[in-house]
Amino acid sequence: MQNKSWVVKVFILTFIICMLISGLSNFIAANSNLIILFIITIIIIFIGIIFDIIGTAVLTADEATFHAKASNKIKGSRESIKLIKNASNIANFCNDIIGDICGIVSGSMGAMIAITIANKFSLNATLVALIVSSIISSIMVGGKAIGKSIAVHKGDKIIFKVGRLLHKCK
Repeated sequence: MQNKSWVVKVFILTFIICMLISGLSNFIAANSNLIILFIITIIIIFIGIIFDIIGTAVLTADEATFHAKASNKIKGSRESIKLIKNASNIANFCNDIIGDICGIVSGSMGAMIAITIANKFSLNATLVALIVSSIISSIMVGGKAIGKSIAVHKGDKIIFKVGRLLHKCK
């Protein structure tokens, strides 16, 4: 079981990240047209899928591969090792925190899309909301399913790319 300090950190981190993502997307969407709402929603879904892939890949990556790369001083290998050594926390952050936030925010964006469509075309708001939320859920879940399969089979490559990105961001 996770220690209490990690649970508190996760709670606070989730709150802050959700406020940022939700606040930013709602601010942008507030006076946007339907196309902008769709684009924002797709971006949020894509972020959720990417982080889910990273969270799964870190659990399947082989640490020994990166020790060999680190001994050859290949950039990003040390960062990859750190990711793998903290796989449980990294997977929790990527899959649960970012992934769940993106799912929730994409749902609220879907509600905005449904209201906009229903009002613009004088349609039944409940029916439009049902269709829009079903489409968003299908894209999110389907994308994550495809992503998990890729992550399981290419975990080392994915984590090395993340490690290289982290190295460049230092």
